[in-house]
Amino acid sequence: MVEAAQLTRELLDELGLKSFCKTSGGKGFHVVVPIAKQLGWDEVKAFSQAVAQHMATALPKHFAAKMGAQNRKGKIFVDYLRNNRGSSTVCAYSLRARPGLGVSVPLDWDEVPNTTAGDQWNISNVHERLDSLTNDPWADYAKTKQRITAAMQRRLATAEHD
Repeated sequence: MVEAAQLTRELLDELGLKSFCKTSGGKGFHVVVPIAKQLGWDEVKAFSQAVAQHMATALPKHFAAKMGAQNRKGKIFVDYLRNNRGSSTVCAYSLRARPGLGVSVPLDWDEVPNTTAGDQWNISNVHERLDSLTNDPWADYAKTKQRITAAMQRRLATAEHD
């Protein structure tokens, strides 16, 4: 999961998009890309799907872009479906309604390689995480203003056909 998050970040960086990472509080990571409100739900979902498809095409032994257990045996599903009207994802510092009550925790990208699981922090130990922070790993999130451009969309479309 660590490598998957890092590869996702690298792809987004290459496209010119700054991303942020957090544990899911469950099985993995969420890579979050703040974007300006210029496109509608369908366009953002299509772009997210193109990112997921690019990853699945580039590294088919590691990633899947189709939902369903039969499509992703031994692979990581790049879930672009959270980018849809009415869909949601757990917000930062939320408890997950799962055994152990995992907590979704914002990370600095430098922390990702040493993160052991999506539910590494839970109701019992999240205070240790909070006490150890010297700065907000997502301090730049609210200041990050970026757009999905036609050039980014073309680059993904071209890469898919290479």
